[in-house]
Amino acid sequence: MAGRGAPFLLLGIAFGAAAASVVALLHPAVRGACIAIATLFLFAFFIGYRIVEGDLRRGRPFEDHGRMARWRHPAGHPLALLANGVANSRVLSAWLEPLPMAPMVSDIEDVLYINYLVPAAVAAKYVPYGLELERLGSAGEWALFSFLTYRHGHFGFRFLGPLRRLFPSPVQTNWRIHVRDPRTGIRGIYFLTNGIDFTPPALGARLFTEGMPMHVFEHSEITRDAAGGIRFSFTAGQGTAPVASGDLIPAEAPELAGPWADAFGDWSQFLAYCVPQNRAMSGQRWHRRITRHEITLPIPLDRVEPLVPRGPGAIVSATAAAIAGDAEPICFRVPNLFFTFEAELHDAVPDAEDPRAGA
Repeated sequence: MAGRGAPFLLLGIAFGAAAASVVALLHPAVRGACIAIATLFLFAFFIGYRIVEGDLRRGRPFEDHGRMARWRHPAGHPLALLANGVANSRVLSAWLEPLPMAPMVSDIEDVLYINYLVPAAVAAKYVPYGLELERLGSAGEWALFSFLTYRHGHFGFRFLGPLRRLFPSPVQTNWRIHVRDPRTGIRGIYFLTNGIDFTPPALGARLFTEGMPMHVFEHSEITRDAAGGIRFSFTAGQGTAPVASGDLIPAEAPELAGPWADAFGDWSQFLAYCVPQNRAMSGQRWHRRITRHEITLPIPLDRVEPLVPRGPGAIVSATAAAIAGDAEPICFRVPNLFFTFEAELHDAVPDAEDPRAGA
């Protein structure tokens, strides 16, 4: 396999081609020689790119979930096809991953939680490298799987201050399970998938971060009626985003029973487990490390508003059914909150504790 420096050698070749082209423009006397050099650099770059890309894909193959899941834009125009190539490129990811991420903020509204209790054996299939599933219940046979859907409020970089108002307010969904790092004891959530209705942040998350497998919706909406009912819908079209729709109405806090009561006890304990979220976590076996996205997401539990489906079949999702089957969800809403992405941090997995070391 190519060494870790191979993608950056390609970057050096690209800069060499650019430098030769600039010299050709500024110095006509050596233009012919510089054009020939630039052409050789470009030829070497494209050949090298194909070799390094193929080699990186062997070490970072496509997976069924997470950031390494295959990415496809719902549109079919040339820019969408270009976005597909960019989003799936291992070389571009290798170039951009080391760059620091600036803190980002958003005034989020209508946060809808759709929560399923699923067998731990099912959820465990989605746990990434280096982490373990948080198991629930007296026998540890359950796990919590949730998807959150909400509308951003001018999602952008914190340093922009009031200029952040120029940024859009897309709809986003996060699909998650709860995990922990067995070496440090740090807990967090792992994103199986995410979706958003605006392409630039989807590509940015895909290329610059390790833990946000952001895809693009074909269509999305969240609407609320005068009686407090909420409808949501997002579709993928020909793309790879998750899909779901739902029609929810306000309700009293439910009395937990059966596996829910075994896992959490009562409503307040369920919220205390489900709502707080300080970080997203993922694992990269090719780097032998755990990545943590540290966030600030203050949500007073007394602001949670219980919801129930308006009727049978009011929540429809092929994506959720593939994980939760026909399980009935528990739903609630948080009216608004202020979200801050603080930093991306990394924890090494020592070779001696790496189950795939030497593989």
